[in-house]
Amino acid sequence: MPPILNAQSITKQFGAQPLFRRISMTVEDDDRIGLIGPNGAGKSTLLAVLAGQIEPDEGELAVRKRARAAYVPQDSRFEPGLSVRQVLERDLVAAGTPENEREGRIQELAGRTGFSSLDSEAASLSGGWRKRLAIAEALVTQPDVLLLDEPTNHLDLAGIEWLEELLKGAPHAVVTVSHDRYFLESTCTQIVELNRVYAEGLLRVKGNFSRFLEEKQACLESQNRQMESLRNRVRTEIEWLRRGPKARTTKSKARIDSANAMIGQLADMNARTVTGTAGIDFNASQRKTKRLVEFEGVACEIGGRRLFSDLNFALTAGNRVGLVGPNGSGKTTLLRLLRGEIEPAAGSIRRAEALRLVYFSQMRELDESLTLRRALAPEGDSVIHNGRPVHVASWATRFLFAGEQLNQPVRNLSGGERARVLIARLMLEPADVLLLDEPTNDLDIPTLEILEDNLLEFPGALVLVTHDRYLLNRVATTVLGLDGKGRIGQFADFGQWETWLENSESMVPEATTPEKRLNGSESTTPSSTPRKKLSYLEAREFASIEQRVEASDARLSAARARVEDPQIATDAAKLQDALLELETARQENEALYERWAELTEKAG
Repeated sequence: MPPILNAQSITKQFGAQPLFRRISMTVEDDDRIGLIGPNGAGKSTLLAVLAGQIEPDEGELAVRKRARAAYVPQDSRFEPGLSVRQVLERDLVAAGTPENEREGRIQELAGRTGFSSLDSEAASLSGGWRKRLAIAEALVTQPDVLLLDEPTNHLDLAGIEWLEELLKGAPHAVVTVSHDRYFLESTCTQIVELNRVYAEGLLRVKGNFSRFLEEKQACLESQNRQMESLRNRVRTEIEWLRRGPKARTTKSKARIDSANAMIGQLADMNARTVTGTAGIDFNASQRKTKRLVEFEGVACEIGGRRLFSDLNFALTAGNRVGLVGPNGSGKTTLLRLLRGEIEPAAGSIRRAEALRLVYFSQMRELDESLTLRRALAPEGDSVIHNGRPVHVASWATRFLFAGEQLNQPVRNLSGGERARVLIARLMLEPADVLLLDEPTNDLDIPTLEILEDNLLEFPGALVLVTHDRYLLNRVATTVLGLDGKGRIGQFADFGQWETWLENSESMVPEATTPEKRLNGSESTTPSSTPRKKLSYLEAREFASIEQRVEASDARLSAARARVEDPQIATDAAKLQDALLELETARQENEALYERWAELTEKAG
């Protein structure tokens, strides 16, 4: 059977430089393709070409007869006034679904996408639920291939896990543009990187994301060997040309033509393999104060709804806190509390004197009428970084912007380029505390890795809201987790929070959890059930368990450090061993905390 989609020798450009040139790509039945690449490589454009939304400048796209492609763009918007039901009904009518089948299809789609109410106005839904509805719209047509552009950007962690399960069981092919490395690892059986560094404009590898990293490394090493060999041959030919052949024979003319061809080939390879990375370097304030923000018994309410209560937590220099929870659970509101924009419903928040907080908003607020030059340097043609003036052209180059882009309006920038502008502005502000609300949206994988490295080196405090589980596990030293039902807990890592969330219905009341005990906020409310006495063996175990927990915490930290070690993270075999060690240490740690809670409860 022919491919569902067959793009051959596709070229597309906007402005002077082509996004990609003469690339070819096919999509077969049951393919699960992750499409990655640096910002500006043209991933979203290629996906739109495959969807038939954009015509290529050169080349052609062949679609298998009667095959249907469904496309979900990055930004999902709906007309005001339409309910979820009306959106799905409209698409069922457009797809020619018989009237007697529509209600069943709507109910089935609502169940698969998690909608409990079909009467909500589509335009007023949160970003995550609009994304779910857009995916439901695409599934209405029962497509042969589903094309998703950054589908995880507006989903919370639960939504990402839902989408992973949906795609794993999908009866159709899927092509996904994403920078979420765990998502790619979980859902893709092939990875395609769109990047001019490759001779064909892209590299396609069968296997998951880990396999792709191994194959990419081998490919680049092979390419480097070819370049070195070609460079040596060119050096020999240039030396021969300088001597000048005395006889202009047919043989010498052929050698001259061959030398010129090799010189051109080497120049082309050099041009393709020149890559840049964003120069991210957050500016710390050099404050000596250790304790920066302290929460004591803090509760927060919005519109009469209690988001969380009894939060006792101290933010100190060097703390890197991951803030997680379902959409609407209060993550951004907690950041507003930290910034002093709103006051707590109960309890108190103490901030160090002259505390400097720098905030990165997920809303990506940029004046679209500004040029890139003014967005990067509002006051003139230079910026002050680490006490030194830097010309705006050099500052732009540091964030991978070309000189000719400086006079372009911000509205022409891609999502990843806008994120880089905001990070560039963030770096100019000395900070005691960095508050980052979904900073990873639209960033390419190389930029994400540089962002991670710099967050690990930042000497101040960090509070990070992100759905990127890889970044969260690598950077965060503590996780504050909300459940969306008024409860909040403190955890060693993301895995502990997930376990707590899954078991929340059967767990003991919040005030008696180990997290609350360690926070010094144990409730004095007496238990309604009689406490049992410890046996002799249990008493001996209880006497030493605190030391065992402490040792387990140290092992967990050491295992996490191994995973974060750049030398290990770039070696697939070592990374696999380190991840296994981390998982073993995490399971042991969780079991010890559960046992500690159990013995504490019995000891009374």
